[in-house]
Amino acid sequence: MINDCPGVAIYADPMIEKVFSNLMDNTLRHAGKATQVRISCNETEDGLVILYEDDGYGISDDDKELIFKPGIGQNTGFGLFLAREILAITGIAIREIGVYSEGAKFEILVPKGFFKAGEDA
Repeated sequence: MINDCPGVAIYADPMIEKVFSNLMDNTLRHAGKATQVRISCNETEDGLVILYEDDGYGISDDDKELIFKPGIGQNTGFGLFLAREILAITGIAIREIGVYSEGAKFEILVPKGFFKAGEDA
């Protein structure tokens, strides 16, 4: 795993750990050929963009929004639904923006005021 987000603190519900745990679990369960996970951050004028990417199979365009619905999936069917709900508690959004067959790419949008970046984070 490659973490390109040093010095970033997010002010969110403590269950945010479950969000990243679920994303990693999904990579391990469903990405088959995945050999790498990368988390990167980019500060924009609107806030912080966190990308969670793997190099597995990816998610088809038809399933990009469906995967966030309750009861959808091969395990419990609540993982990404709950991830989205946990993030929404503090105004954070998540969506899948990857290209099918090139890997999954989840974009997490943290609004201004809900993160700190830099050496003192």
